[in-house]
Amino acid sequence: MPRKSAQAFAEACNYLPGGVNSPVRAFGGVDTGPLFIGHALGSKIYDIDGNEYIDYVGSWGPMILGHAHPAVIKAIGTAAKKGTSFGAPTLAETALAEKIIAAFDSIEKVRLVNSGTEAVMTAIRLARAYTKKDLVIKMAGCYHGHSDSLLVVGGSGLAENATASSAGVPDSIAGLTIVIPYNDIDAAKVAFDIRKGQIAAVLVEPVAANMGVVPPVDGYLQTLRNLCDQNEALLIFDEVITGFRLAAGGAQELFGVRADITCLGKIIGGGLPAAAFGGRTDIMDMLAPAGAVYQAGTLAGNPIATAAANATLDILTGSPKRSKERLGTPEKDCYQRLESSAALLEAGLANAARDAGIAVMINRVGSIMSCFFTDRPVRNFADVQSTNIKQFKRFFAEMLEQGVYLAPSAYEAMFVSLAHSQYDIEKTIEAAQNSFHKIKN
Repeated sequence: MPRKSAQAFAEACNYLPGGVNSPVRAFGGVDTGPLFIGHALGSKIYDIDGNEYIDYVGSWGPMILGHAHPAVIKAIGTAAKKGTSFGAPTLAETALAEKIIAAFDSIEKVRLVNSGTEAVMTAIRLARAYTKKDLVIKMAGCYHGHSDSLLVVGGSGLAENATASSAGVPDSIAGLTIVIPYNDIDAAKVAFDIRKGQIAAVLVEPVAANMGVVPPVDGYLQTLRNLCDQNEALLIFDEVITGFRLAAGGAQELFGVRADITCLGKIIGGGLPAAAFGGRTDIMDMLAPAGAVYQAGTLAGNPIATAAANATLDILTGSPKRSKERLGTPEKDCYQRLESSAALLEAGLANAARDAGIAVMINRVGSIMSCFFTDRPVRNFADVQSTNIKQFKRFFAEMLEQGVYLAPSAYEAMFVSLAHSQYDIEKTIEAAQNSFHKIKN
């Protein structure tokens, strides 16, 4: 651990619980202290000791353009000069909503919020009001923020109500959630059968990315769609990570399955705190002030965050023709470039592991991927938990030593950005070759 970062962490522990403001930043999953970041640019971050790293965390997903993209920085600066918060409507909010609606066929109206946690929490409230039912199905290993009803683990039976996984969550609230395995079609059918007429919604990451990257098996998402339709439940896709990353229309565009409510975050903030949820008009118009489902936020649609968001989405997809707010210039073939870079990295990592005789399973969808230290397919959270976490920790440490910054947890994803050059990818593969051989020996 670099000296200045070690000192900074020790100091932070005097004032912040665990020394951080979000648990994974403490590097507890890799048995070392965290880096303190001084600045970042493009595909690189720099710690306060001055060390440079190729960054595959990307602020946990938002930095799809790379750090400090000139158009985003310019948009933030221009907006800040006009005022940092108004608590009143702005044109930028409507412009951002137009972009989201143009990208997602399933979204007719959208509500801007401040975080993915807030988006999912309100989406569930909305689903319960719309269906007049209480229970929600979620998948083991899928993280949807820290609201009480979602900090849960599965009960003893296949379709039993969940129990709390965090202190401070009442059992009565945890009991409103049913946890089943991800990618288990039969478990989903059983849950609907046993809890017939009680399920308000199925909440799922269409591509799981909070237990590492785990793609859906063939037919899984469509089966969830069918089950919801047959049982008058809503399908909620948590696309906080996948939205605008896998495609302009997120995982829904990629897999051809529409959600009733979609939760978005990360990229739509352009690196600033922002999120959203949206869906059909008849569902969304139940929100106050149009309807009786209450949700509010002083900083929702913040003008600086919406400026960063509009600039980012302009670059990725271009604005809808009717939008008056264009802040970034569209770049050509963004998603093809991301796919090309990520595929090159995936192949290089796989070859490096094979050459070193290390068992690694790489799961990748578009520009997100995970290296699981196992020789078996990884399709759910139980599979992830059975991988060799000790090897991952050694791999993380070796890569960091060689200037490659990976997520400090075996349960997180790697994010490739448009700023990652072929040289970055080649340097990363070279570092992996060295790291795999050190692990082997």
